Amino acid sequence: MSQASRPEGESGSLHRITLLSRAGCHLCDDARAVIARVAGDLGVAWDERDITARDEDLARYSEMIPVTFIDGVQHDFWRVSEDRLRAALLR
Repeated sequence: MSQASRPEGESGSLHRITLLSRAGCHLCDDARAVIARVAGDLGVAWDERDITARDEDLARYSEMIPVTFIDGVQHDFWRVSEDRLRAALLR
């Protein structure tokens, strides 16, 4: 499911955040709120992927959700620090 803050190619940044989540996960809800706020503030595109959609995601990350990626590289898991996320995107 896509939650992009801006259409592809219109982001003010070259970065892209991906949130790996699962339905009914309260930590995922918290992470989604932080990501939406930071992405909106910085003009960074983001999307969300359900961990159950891909067997390889489920096998690798099932005990770590939510998992946050920046440009395809794992950034955080379990909790998303707003300060840490902002700093990584502003580098």
